[in-house]
Amino acid sequence: MSRILIVEDEAIIRSALKRLLERHDHRVSEAGSVAEALTLEPRGFDLVISDLRLPGEPGTELIARAAPVPVLIMTSYASMRSAVEALKLGAVDYVAKPFDHDELLETVARVLHRQAAQQGEPPDITEPGGSRQPMIGNCPAMQVVYTRIRKAAPADVTVLIQGESGTGKELVARALHQQSRRAQAPLICVNCAAIPETLIESELFGHEKGAFTGASAARTGLVEAADGGTLFLDEIGELPLDAQARLLRVLQEGEIRKIGSVETRHVDVRLIAATHRDLQSLSKTGEFRLDLYYRLNVMQIDLPALREREDDILEIADVLLGKACQRHERDRLRLSRAARRTIRDYPWPGNVRELENALERGVILAEGHLIHPDDLGLAPTLQPPGRSPAPAPVRDGQEEQETGDEEDLSLEDYFQHFVLEHQDQMSETELAQKLGISRKCLWERRQRLGIPRKKSPRRSTG
Repeated sequence: MSRILIVEDEAIIRSALKRLLERHDHRVSEAGSVAEALTLEPRGFDLVISDLRLPGEPGTELIARAAPVPVLIMTSYASMRSAVEALKLGAVDYVAKPFDHDELLETVARVLHRQAAQQGEPPDITEPGGSRQPMIGNCPAMQVVYTRIRKAAPADVTVLIQGESGTGKELVARALHQQSRRAQAPLICVNCAAIPETLIESELFGHEKGAFTGASAARTGLVEAADGGTLFLDEIGELPLDAQARLLRVLQEGEIRKIGSVETRHVDVRLIAATHRDLQSLSKTGEFRLDLYYRLNVMQIDLPALREREDDILEIADVLLGKACQRHERDRLRLSRAARRTIRDYPWPGNVRELENALERGVILAEGHLIHPDDLGLAPTLQPPGRSPAPAPVRDGQEEQETGDEEDLSLEDYFQHFVLEHQDQMSETELAQKLGISRKCLWERRQRLGIPRKKSPRRSTG
């Protein structure tokens, strides 16, 4: 059920339009002017339908103020000039009054369908270096994440991001900030686990000169530095209880008090918190305040582990590899098919951060133009039961007809398939004889390709 905001100063038209949309299962709110519409938080709706001529500001003012929510403009002045001007300003579409009911419903359905299709698109993020690119991945779990980001970002509510270490919680925080109304204000990122417990309150809330030994000058805290913007607290589960009580006051009253000061200061800060721990369980053991947990958990975003994103792993690897090659000036370097298979099948306990480190290592150690599995430095892993190795996707320009490195690559493929297929029925000696290599060479290739040796049911007699 879609939420639609109607902005129309003529009560009769507004009521008729509301009844029409409600009969077609839409939830409708009303406003008589732009000012009244802004009090209803237009960014919380799925569509805004506004008259062009309104008391005070024109309806086109809502196009920017409601963004990214689409605005459909209505007007009784059905001239091409007003239509073109509305579209130039960013209106999603234009309808003329008096409008045909079926035509209006069709236009609303089309706009809402287009908006729903765009909800799952990865949001763009501006990185600290200034480059802008979308978040990577299109698996179903990440589609849910993208939708949550788009809905939560403009709402200016507290968000709790949960996920294992290395899943990209800070990227989500940046996306939330950059799509919010605070995008032009500062984003202050704090890793609570990286600050000593004795200093965390001073770092967050500041201190006055002489407040404690070593406080030779007054210091502004990070919460105050984020005033007007967003404060991102990573690993908030590591925050000491005293600091939790101070943070709760910030959320409840919008006030901070420096250590050693008797004065309070008002701050306007949006809080985004992240953790890999279960805060609700920690609250039961007294390690985390339950009232703070409820304040934090207004909107929750759960990030999937990398091993749960099988469809995305190789796409992420290609992007991270490109960045690593650029840093180390290694053009034309790419992953062998065996390396791609290894990356796809590896469980990645360290998630995206571990993948990034493995690719960095591969870029540094690789000889020639291919990165092989042993260059990645990953511990060998057993193939999951019942899962047979499947060929990894081949990127554009990586055709079988290539020579040199690709010829060696196909031999590796043959070797790995043969060993995995026959090692349950053959001894190491028989495998080596069939492959035409020594047992020592067989062992070395196993190590290089990360193929574990399975125990044979037969005992060797030497």
